Amino acid sequence: MDDPFLNYFALFLLFFVVAVMFYGIIAIHDIPHRIAEARHHPHQDAIHAAGWVSLFTLHALWPFLWIWAMLYKPERGWGVRHERSSPSASSAEAESDLSALRQRLADLERKFEAAEQKDSENTRRSVSMPTGSVPLEEDVVLPAAHAEKNLSQQGKVVQVSGVDRNLTRRAKG
Repeated sequence: MDDPFLNYFALFLLFFVVAVMFYGIIAIHDIPHRIAEARHHPHQDAIHAAGWVSLFTLHALWPFLWIWAMLYKPERGWGVRHERSSPSASSAEAESDLSALRQRLADLERKFEAAEQKDSENTRRSVSMPTGSVPLEEDVVLPAAHAEKNLSQQGKVVQVSGVDRNLTRRAKG
């Protein structure tokens, strides 16, 4: 046991194993970033940074980074395939769609203005005479249920120009 060669060899082997494990962990942890680079992933910098963060979280993020890097493919993106047509056909189609949308917008604006005018006429009419009311030429006595004194018993009357016949609520006292 007094052989110094075996002691130095054991120490060298210990350092070598620790260095290989350290490098191995970093190399394995960098796999999602390398996949992202190979696929021209739009978030490859974020995947790289999250890989380093995952080193300090006991590799909890690493499986998610792998999935994130594998989801994107350059030929199909995130899995949504867009059909590309010829530029002349698409511009003609876009022009026809644009003119149809402009026509539809103009129709909707006309309908909206007509509805606004109708609402303003109804508002003017309802202010001057409520809907469902008829003008009265006589005095009407209204009980003041919410007042402290009942004006109808005192003989006082209130002049009313119209009465709404569609009363749905009664005065509560």
